[in-house]
Amino acid sequence: MSWMQPVARAAEARLEQAGIQLTLGGEPTVVPLQPQGAEWSVAADGPTKLGMARRLARELQCNALPGSTLLWCPGKRYDGEVNPRWTLRLISGKGGEPPVRWPEPCQPGLSGHPLTPAQVPAFLERLGAQLGLTLQPLSLRDPLDPERQIWAAPLSVDDDEPQPAADHAKIRWLAPAWPLAEELAELSGAPGPAGLRLPLEHLPEEIPRQVLTLELGPDGWELFLPPLLRRPLQTLLQAVADGLDGLAAPRLSGVLPFDGEGHWQVLGLTADPGVLEINLPVCRGWAEYHGWLQLLEQACGRVGLRSWKATADGHQEGTGGGNHLLWGGPSLEQHPFFSRPAWLVGILRYWQHHPALAYLFSGACVGPASQAPRPDEVAGNLLDLELAYRALEAADDGRTHDDPRGDHRSLIGETLRHLHADRSGNNHRSEISFDKFWNPGAPAGCLGLVEFRALESLPHAAWSSAIALLWSALAAHLLNPVHRPAALRAWGAALHDRLLLPSQLWADLEAVLAELAADGLVLDPEPYRAIWEWRFPPLLRWREGELQLELRPALEPWPLICDTPVQGGLTSRFIDASLRRVEVIANGACRSEVEFWLNGRQLPLTAQPLAVRYRHQRLYPCLHPAIEPHLPLELELRTASHRHRFRLEGEGPTFVPVAVEAPMPPGGGTGERRYAEAPDPWRARRHQDASTIDLRLD
Repeated sequence: MSWMQPVARAAEARLEQAGIQLTLGGEPTVVPLQPQGAEWSVAADGPTKLGMARRLARELQCNALPGSTLLWCPGKRYDGEVNPRWTLRLISGKGGEPPVRWPEPCQPGLSGHPLTPAQVPAFLERLGAQLGLTLQPLSLRDPLDPERQIWAAPLSVDDDEPQPAADHAKIRWLAPAWPLAEELAELSGAPGPAGLRLPLEHLPEEIPRQVLTLELGPDGWELFLPPLLRRPLQTLLQAVADGLDGLAAPRLSGVLPFDGEGHWQVLGLTADPGVLEINLPVCRGWAEYHGWLQLLEQACGRVGLRSWKATADGHQEGTGGGNHLLWGGPSLEQHPFFSRPAWLVGILRYWQHHPALAYLFSGACVGPASQAPRPDEVAGNLLDLELAYRALEAADDGRTHDDPRGDHRSLIGETLRHLHADRSGNNHRSEISFDKFWNPGAPAGCLGLVEFRALESLPHAAWSSAIALLWSALAAHLLNPVHRPAALRAWGAALHDRLLLPSQLWADLEAVLAELAADGLVLDPEPYRAIWEWRFPPLLRWREGELQLELRPALEPWPLICDTPVQGGLTSRFIDASLRRVEVIANGACRSEVEFWLNGRQLPLTAQPLAVRYRHQRLYPCLHPAIEPHLPLELELRTASHRHRFRLEGEGPTFVPVAVEAPMPPGGGTGERRYAEAPDPWRARRHQDASTIDLRLD
């Protein structure tokens, strides 16, 4: 795809000319080649996921980030889950240089002597000497594993003494004793690293809750680092590396501090329901983003991970975990959107005008009940959304970020986070999410990030790169106010009917590509057409002379149903995924000369797009449980002289031909004659402008 790089340079040159550097981030998701176990379907964690993540981290350390430091970190904890979800973080310097000098390129080390219990006191003594103090470790018991040995040593930085800003300057460390009665010297019974199970409730109030924890077991040794700021943490890590003295490096765990000044480059491997999520480092442009996707695709392939699943019918589908794309800036002081709310509104309106940007690259679950609903799917009417966008446009007076009066981060965050949300008020679940843009009341809520969530994982990294390039080209294109829509478009019922059909999504994307080409940003349609073919593989391709007909699966906005109690007294959100749609695409000759019968019902083939909704399977719970599934679908095409029959079984990937018992009588199959004899019973059961016929209506 040699055409990509010139387009990226052209788009970024326009942004640079306007004083803008737009950074890119990503969250691709992967699964094993043979995903087994709840952690690869519905659960965030399980017995195999951390091991797979560590293998991928090792592969990246050896081939992409030599000298990086690997740290296990606790993440968010959700209702119904005992422990926080974990994240493995690979930490490098901003320019790729190692922040810590380990004895070998990869940590934890592949070589060196294993630590023994007898060597622990000497190691802790060497570590304390590196820091200029004497550690006072306390031995703890593990009720879950009596054979595992635990040592805990309070370790903190003297907050009363001003700390020098230079990285090389000396830090004053504190290592007080922990007076703990023998009967209390025990970890809690929850699973997880020892550092998260300490009896901190028995730590004297005058001692900071900062404890270095060393645990030793059959699987090696691990250090849980006390929570520290970036510079003290980096100093402690270097002291650990310098004190190994021939020992194999330990596994490291702890809390990664916020690096607001951007000294580090961080790549994360995160436990997420059904997938392993990869959090890319901040990319300064499209080329870096593309490079990371290519590198990850190769690394994942070497350890048995990939970005797609095989379906029961033999097709491919995304992982289900998404492939979100994030926009931001090089720093909060040089953020591209804080002083340009009108540009941001132009982007949001343009996305609202082009449903293909929300639906074509997403997963199977779309619409209001999805993980990434469009704002106009949630709002009910467009008034509040339009008022919000107009208010942001009015606030844009052209002042730059250098002028405090031109900084609108708070206004943007407060205006959009209540409207870019799902119907429950969750502002993370939105097609274009602002939950990490500027919300001081939320953890990690002030990062200045705009997250595009209606993107699913794809089987080829080059396809994801093509989507990111399309996004960057649109950002440059919409710098010109002439290209921005003046108001939102009221799609009405067409949004969830006609505009979710494959033919209409492709037509919409073609219009987008044509606008960009007219503006000098020419994107090759081939990879986007390949994505379209992958998302909507043909169920039937039929041709007889000039007659051509094609059936493709169409998107269906599955409805949300009532919360359902699950084990533990919690509730879970369910959607009714039992419905499917198929689009019928016929050329003019076929529409005039062929009758289309489905499950014994004649359906009209007209110039208007046509789709058929049917119940694919019976689920529990679901809407209308009394309605039986419609499978197998029996399709019959009648011409003037022949009948052609096809059947789609429950798990079949395509319609297969079925033998016809007897030929049609001469002249007995034209669509015109049949429609004259029997009026279409479906026209009265659907809106005049609707494209979908519903087989649930008898």
